[in-house]
Amino acid sequence: MTFFGISGMQYSGDLFPEARIIVAEDSNVFTSMIRTRLKELFNIDVEICRTFEDLQAANELSEEPVTLAISNINLPGAENGEALEYLIDLNIPTIVFTGTFQEQTREAILSKDIVDYILKDNVFAVELLAEAVCRFLTNHRHHVLIVDDSPTARALLSSRLKRYNFRVSLAENGAKALEILKANKDIGLVVTDYNMPDIDGFELTRRIRSVRGSHELRIIGVSSSTNRLLSARFLKVGGNDFMLRPFIDEEFYCRVNQNLDTLTAIAAARVRRA
Repeated sequence: MTFFGISGMQYSGDLFPEARIIVAEDSNVFTSMIRTRLKELFNIDVEICRTFEDLQAANELSEEPVTLAISNINLPGAENGEALEYLIDLNIPTIVFTGTFQEQTREAILSKDIVDYILKDNVFAVELLAEAVCRFLTNHRHHVLIVDDSPTARALLSSRLKRYNFRVSLAENGAKALEILKANKDIGLVVTDYNMPDIDGFELTRRIRSVRGSHELRIIGVSSSTNRLLSARFLKVGGNDFMLRPFIDEEFYCRVNQNLDTLTAIAAARVRRA
């Protein structure tokens, strides 16, 4: 059975009993709620670590890799953020789940390679957390193509998407992008720069749209230009979204999610009509 979460994301009865998820949290209320909800939705038995010592032991005494960590910023024995630093240093994908998130703290956390953060400041916090967990565990189903003539820009976007567990392909120009798209019919999202030497983002979008509609592939354009008209022009040639650099990770991830959620909703509607 398919049903929707708070943000509109679809849960489709996915079960992930093999996923190893550690919850580093000392609140009995929240650990109980998280454990119950993830078991109910995804058949996941989470491991609770109430102290920094528990967290270290969970990692060091098991050879099974951690799929995902859910961590408060501070834990008993790690009152200055050491638990989060520990997880990041081990390259364990981590969702921060915290009730104290001032602007200075936010900037410090987002400068690290975390998957996401959720504020536990309302009754829907655990549901939002469940959605974030589901996204991470299912993002590998999505294949994203990045098109940019700048190696630095390609590497930056690729690292962002891989952090969120997406499959990523890279193209240094429009011609290569069309070649990759022809060979990989499963690509559902293209993130393309506008200003490229051979085929610019507008022309690339036109060519993609001549063979693949918006119902099966979404296109996000990006540019460092200060020309505000680019957005409207890009949308008119068949793009679905547009972002001006520099943009922050949160905005980028939200826009990627929204476009892929649209594809998922369209596919689900087609199945219902069949």
